[in-house]
This record gives sequence, structure tokens and C-alpha cells, in this order.
Amino acid sequence: MVEKYITVENGRIWTEKRGQGGVPIILISGGPGSSNYLEPVSSLIDDICEVIMFDPKGCGRSGYDGNGYDLETCLKDIERIREEYEFKKWMVIGHSWGADLGLAYSLLFPQSILGYVSISGTGVQNDRDWKDIYNRKKEEIGELKPDFEFEVNKMVHRSLINSWRAFIKKPLLLKDISQLQLPSLFIYAENDIRPSWSIRQVSSLISNSRYIEIKGAEHYIWLGRKDELGEVLRAFIKTLY
Repeated sequence: MVEKYITVENGRIWTEKRGQGGVPIILISGGPGSSNYLEPVSSLIDDICEVIMFDPKGCGRSGYDGNGYDLETCLKDIERIREEYEFKKWMVIGHSWGADLGLAYSLLFPQSILGYVSISGTGVQNDRDWKDIYNRKKEEIGELKPDFEFEVNKMVHRSLINSWRAFIKKPLLLKDISQLQLPSLFIYAENDIRPSWSIRQVSSLISNSRYIEIKGAEHYIWLGRKDELGEVLRAFIKTLY
């Protein structure tokens, strides 16, 4: 395990590398505004991969000077991490909103991507019905959550949510997604309180894509179905050797 701080525009990002060889991978946590919580996912694959995890600017161990925070800046930060670790290309694995961020990264930096994995993503939507179903199930059912080490940065959360909502209104966005030429895997949880239709739509747009639903799993799939998640991820990673 190696920790490294990387200087980026308006701040400094904490990163951690695990594993010694194999496919290079970056794990992107959700939120937005959350620090890294994907160590359990790393442990499923870091014997066959070099895994990078990070805290976004202003979150957890990463510093931020408070000047400007939008989606494009966040994506450039991720690219800066790749350059610092000297990976020519890597696989992107994101969870929840981090999966959506990984999709945007794939569009902006396609030359840097070996493959893309969405775990419990939310899709390119700002749909009232989707939110109503999610909020109702959140109140009636709830969900298992990991113990987060740091609190969510609310400023980062709001800034990136606003920027994301502007991004998904781009007229050619769905066309651009449909033209992605990269191996893609969309993993969803059968019992996620978030509707799956938005992710199924995105998966259907990409020609080299597969959608898998893990039975009995919730949004944080590894909390209850760790072995199943590991099997799916490892099988996909091995196709990139």
C-alpha cells in the first residue's frame, strides 16, 4: 500500500495505491462530496490489479482552496491522477454517483480508458418519478450503509450536483454515449431502492456493454453480496488482459 498526495488545480488530492501488477484501475466513490469508501471493493481485486483510490478535493484527506468546483474540473483531477501514476490507460470503476462520474470521464478522456464498470449508478437523468420512488423506498425500507470515515462535504456535493444537471442537458450527450467504443459492465443490485431503468438505458446505448443484476443485493453491494460482486468484477477484469 502506497499513499501519495497529488497537486491539482485549487487543491491537493490524497490517493492510495494497492496491488503490485495487472490491470491498473481507479475506484471512484459516490456522493458527490464523499471521501473514499471503496476499500472493500479494492480488496476483491487488488491481487490481480493495481488499484488507485482517492478522496476528491475538499473531501476527507484532500485539501481545497474553495475556488471553483465543477464537473469538468473534477474529471481533470482524475486524469491528473492517472498521469501522476504514469498509467498509459486504466479501467474506471465507479459506485453510485461515482459511476456516473466515471461515464463522464470516459466521454472526456476516451484515450485513457481500458474499460468501464458502473456499480449501482444512477444514470443520466434528473427524473421526478425516479426521485419519488427512491425517496419513498428510503423512508419505508431504508438501506444498509457502510461506516463512512468522513462527513460529506455539502459544498462539494451541491456544486457537483448542479454541474452534473447542466451536463446531462447537453443536446448530443446520448449520441456521444452511444458512440463509446469500450468494454463496459453495468452492475446493479436487485434490492436497490433506486430504480434501475436509468442504468439499463445507458447500458443499452453502448454496443460493447453488459448489464448484470446481483440477486438479493442492496445499493452497497459488497455489504451483503461481497463474493458475488468479486466474481463479476474479476471475470470482467480478466477479459482485459
